[in-house]
Amino acid sequence: MRALILALLILLAGLPAAAQRMPMPEGVPTSSGDRATSAELALSSWTREELREWWAALRSLDGNPGQLPAKLQPPVDPAAWQKVSLPDVRTRGPSVALGDGDAQFQMRWYRLRYAAPEGRWPTSIALYMPRLVTLAAAVLVKTDEGWRPVFDNQAGAREQWVRPLWAVVPAALSEKRHVLEMVVAVPVLRDSFYSVSSAWLGAREDLEPRYEARWVLQIGVPQATGLTLIVLGLFAFTLWLRRREEPAYLLFALATVAWLVRNLHYHMDLPRTHAGLEWFWWATHASMSWVMLLTFLFALRFAHRRYPRFERAVSVFVLVSSLATMPFSSLLRDPLVLQHIVNAVVGTVATLFIGGVAVRDGSRELRLIAASLVLGLGLGVHDLFLLAGWAWPEHIYLMPFATLVIVVCFLYAVQHRYIGALQQVEQVNAQLGERLATQGAELQAQHDRLREAERQQALLVERQRLMQDMHDGLGSSLLSAMVAVEQGSMDQDKVVEVLRECVDDLRLVIDSLEPVGHDLVSLLATMRYRLGKRLQTGGLQLDWDVQDLPPLDWLEPPDALHVLRLMQEALTNVLKHARATRVRIVTRDVGHSVEIRVEDDGEGFDIDSARRGRGLKSQQRRAQRLGGRITFESSLGHGTRVCLRLPVQRQPGDPNLPAAPQGQA
Repeated sequence: MRALILALLILLAGLPAAAQRMPMPEGVPTSSGDRATSAELALSSWTREELREWWAALRSLDGNPGQLPAKLQPPVDPAAWQKVSLPDVRTRGPSVALGDGDAQFQMRWYRLRYAAPEGRWPTSIALYMPRLVTLAAAVLVKTDEGWRPVFDNQAGAREQWVRPLWAVVPAALSEKRHVLEMVVAVPVLRDSFYSVSSAWLGAREDLEPRYEARWVLQIGVPQATGLTLIVLGLFAFTLWLRRREEPAYLLFALATVAWLVRNLHYHMDLPRTHAGLEWFWWATHASMSWVMLLTFLFALRFAHRRYPRFERAVSVFVLVSSLATMPFSSLLRDPLVLQHIVNAVVGTVATLFIGGVAVRDGSRELRLIAASLVLGLGLGVHDLFLLAGWAWPEHIYLMPFATLVIVVCFLYAVQHRYIGALQQVEQVNAQLGERLATQGAELQAQHDRLREAERQQALLVERQRLMQDMHDGLGSSLLSAMVAVEQGSMDQDKVVEVLRECVDDLRLVIDSLEPVGHDLVSLLATMRYRLGKRLQTGGLQLDWDVQDLPPLDWLEPPDALHVLRLMQEALTNVLKHARATRVRIVTRDVGHSVEIRVEDDGEGFDIDSARRGRGLKSQQRRAQRLGGRITFESSLGHGTRVCLRLPVQRQPGDPNLPAAPQGQA
């Protein structure tokens, strides 16, 4: 991945320079016009008033017939013209103060000639100049009547330094001529910097692709990449809002704002006043130092340690240099060149420092950013030489292409951090998974031990319950019968009856242990099977009126035994005391409760007298343990009805419920 990005950076670095030498696109005629590397030059010294008169004359002739005044036309004397090589550049020198003296300006007349190849004139002829850094230029064409302007760049004079010159000669001015003669009129400030590139003359359709390619590289690409960088800056700012602990995102966002200020001339019209223009250029050029400062601070956030002294020193230097190059400052050198020298110093020192940090202990992101900074430093030095007129006068400014390098580095840094974060998350998840699996195994083992302990506890409780039931019921009956037999007070039939009751009681305990799935009807059916023969032997006819009932979730073996004992006792009373011929068992669903009734047609009994005994009270206590209640309805000669009502959902906080399941007779 790193090798791929480095290759991309090298490609981006070579793209602008290669584009400046690129051949014409396929499909364009190979005769792409003639490049003029020399011209005839004449000079005129003008005052400010004469220059204003010149510009006014050009505006008056815009679209109107007429000629320029004689004093504003190129020199007529052939001796005034001398051959000059193109590009023609005067390097920047000390600042020139505008005083009140005469001849503050110089008009430079560059005369060019064009002859149609093989005498075949194209439909329209165009003039293309890649670079022209002067005051508002104009193009004049020689006609029979004199010099006629065909191009006036007063409207775009402030952007002329960054825009290629493109002028089209009307076909009417080139007809019936063997040679087309034209002059590029270039006004400059006396003894100041200017740059006039070579010129291309030829058919419009041949030169237009070259002009458009230059415009895209010089204007279109910087605009597009600058806007792209702003979008990424907004994205970085939103990341910083979510992750305040990472200042690298904020630094990158601030760097994109400074870069927008640096490239304002690509996106807006320049101020119309001289003071406004000076402040505008100061802001755009001084902001380059802030772009580099913020970029360096951004890069150092990927180092393994902080360097506060270096960061403070560079920040103070950038602040002082920005203040020192303000338009009201009195400097010996051109402030524009001085500002770019400051930028070069900041870029060189910080790049060397960051490069050293990256080599010693830098991260992968820092090393890549350091490489891109070296590349950006080279682009900045190139632009400094171009700005000062020291070399490459026809090149384009390459620092806007540093935007692409910054974008690539930022995307790589974010991508690397994102992948690193994902890897950390995956590693943490793997560790958590291992710990979770270990804890899960421990919990499972603990759960198994707990379940085993609960099972043993349940067995112990059930064993104790059975022992208690057998002791209170079966054991007590057998012991009483044994004593009676030993004393001779119980005959054989009575012994058989006691033994039969003991067997029934034992079967009752066993039936309570059968799984009935909380189904009360199944429990009653088991009881019917066990007691059916005894009822039949006792001369009773059983009427079974049992309907489906909802399941009772609380019906466990101890509760089932209580229900069976209540039913057994009710049926036993019918057998022993009621002298009945029929007994009826009824179940009903009454909403939140279920009801079991045992009805007989026997002699009945006096309820008031029976309540003084212990039998009814014992049954009532057993019903309360179930969370229900039992009622008795009887009168002499009219039979008896025993009604047991149990809740479908038993309330855990019911004080009548036992604290622990116990079986008691």
